[in-house]
Amino acid sequence: MTAPRYLLIAGTSKIAQATAEILIRAGGSVFLTGRQEAATRAAAEAVGAAGWCLCDADRFEAVEAAMTQAMDALGGLDGVAAFPGSLYLKPAHLTSEGDFDAVIAANLKPAFATVRAAGKRLAATGGSVVLMSSTAAMHGLASHEAIAAAKAGVIGLAQAAAATYAGSNLRVNVVAPGLTETPLTASLTANEASRKVSQALHPLGRLGQPEHIASAVAWLLDPANNWITGQVLAIDGGLSRVMPKMRA
Repeated sequence: MTAPRYLLIAGTSKIAQATAEILIRAGGSVFLTGRQEAATRAAAEAVGAAGWCLCDADRFEAVEAAMTQAMDALGGLDGVAAFPGSLYLKPAHLTSEGDFDAVIAANLKPAFATVRAAGKRLAATGGSVVLMSSTAAMHGLASHEAIAAAKAGVIGLAQAAAATYAGSNLRVNVVAPGLTETPLTASLTANEASRKVSQALHPLGRLGQPEHIASAVAWLLDPANNWITGQVLAIDGGLSRVMPKMRA
């Protein structure tokens, strides 16, 4: 049996790196993409990826080309996960049109580009697509309007695509993290006051780590879990579904 083969788009992120490590430890082969050559090469070498290429994840043709290159390098693909994202926390009335467009370009457009490429390249063989949303798309959080709109779009995209491609055995699922400690969120987590507020919002009383999110992504990618599609898995310390206990 051929070892599972995976493409990780925006594979230089901390969550993507943790995902790659889990997949490779389980016997899979991984191909990474990134925007910057030095960072992408270093990330691929750090996890022992089978290959890598540069890719602007918000460009449709670039993502399709990267998927083709990954399939050529690995001899096919069993799954693809897309990790692009951004952090933007301003209320709607303080968000410019340019800022809103940038949030959509960084979060929703790469997800659509990934589904589009998978629909072209994987419909014949089936497989798994995992997209990244956010708890902000499932639970009202102040000053999250733009990012919530983009990430809610990812959920709608995935559920529609799951219906479209189910007949091709191409599964599409979403992981929705709560606040996770990565370089992207350092502006929030490095400030002690902000950190305490964020921890209090999560009923488990602590922030997420890249490995928490990565384990969910790897699980959805695993061909063994091939009867799951159109689902949103919130990995968020209970933020989206559980009321924190009131403390005196």
